[in-house]
Amino acid sequence: MVAELHPQPEGSINRRFGRGADEASVRRAAASLEANGMKVLRAADAAEAKRIVLGLIPDGAQVYHGASQTLDVTGITAAIEGSHRYQPLRPKISTMDRKTQSDDIRRLASAPDVMLGSVHAVTTAGSLLVASMSGSQLGPYVTGAGRVIFVVGIQKIVSDLDEGLRRINEYAFPLEDARAQVAYGIHSAVNKVLIINREVTPGRITVVLVDEVLGF
Repeated sequence: MVAELHPQPEGSINRRFGRGADEASVRRAAASLEANGMKVLRAADAAEAKRIVLGLIPDGAQVYHGASQTLDVTGITAAIEGSHRYQPLRPKISTMDRKTQSDDIRRLASAPDVMLGSVHAVTTAGSLLVASMSGSQLGPYVTGAGRVIFVVGIQKIVSDLDEGLRRINEYAFPLEDARAQVAYGIHSAVNKVLIINREVTPGRITVVLVDEVLGF
């Protein structure tokens, strides 16, 4: 859920993009994602989403994730980074020297066994939209990671790609920009946008749809 320290978008935008979708839209999006080669699992709440995700990751797997409010509020980030079952890459990368080990960091982050994350919009036709300032998480999402698991609150379901881009620019970006200023002292930006219309490798992408408002 959005932390109180982050200013909310104006009322009409918040009502449009910050509230959970109706059940018909959720079912339509889920069916479309499945038809587009992505496995869909439903979770009633954040706690169930966490159990599902941790159960999907094989013991000993190298696991990477970008910064994600959704993973943080569900407790998935802490569970991964504090577990001895997996090989969490983010803590390892954080200790590496970005000047002398930049190539090693790039290789580790680009091709993990399992990539975790979220998206900024899901269309009812079964497309996923992800915006990023640096784009560091997009390569693993597209093809670098062996498996990708997205955890997505149902407030992110939209009617089409145009509405998905509106959700990114008018709703998610202002919230992420405020978070980045608090966390890093910098502004964010919508520099790169990934659209996944279909996954061609069976079982590679799993979308966990959560019946709660989670993340941006």
